[in-house]
Amino acid sequence: MHSSTPVLNFHTRKWVKPEDLNPNHTLFGGRLLQWIDEEAVIYAIVQLENQHVVTKYISEINFISAPKQGDIIELGIVATHFGRTSLTLRCEVRNKLTHQAILTIEKLVFVNLGLDGLPEPHGKTQISFVKDRLDGLT
Repeated sequence: MHSSTPVLNFHTRKWVKPEDLNPNHTLFGGRLLQWIDEEAVIYAIVQLENQHVVTKYISEINFISAPKQGDIIELGIVATHFGRTSLTLRCEVRNKLTHQAILTIEKLVFVNLGLDGLPEPHGKTQISFVKDRLDGLT
């Protein structure tokens, strides 16, 4: 990663509840991956301004620590690369209160689709923020 990579913003928080636990009484990894995929695709949809976006690739998942029931965790996601039809994201998950690292994923790749369901160029080259897109409308 180079120094111009944007800083992760941790906006999404989840509370680890009994139904999220595995037999070891820690957060079930599959539940965490579900939360990450959902948050990441929402991030991609907002960045690409298209609801027709699909998960293409998720790189190695590095589980660092296991949250327990009652922990509050937060997901950080940032765009790291804009391809012609794709968007690559990076994700970190940490404990909200202690900031202890829980998981990292270096690459989540999403593909922008046209109405025909095929990859379509998105024309984006950098992160944009909804507030910046809306400024011209006020």
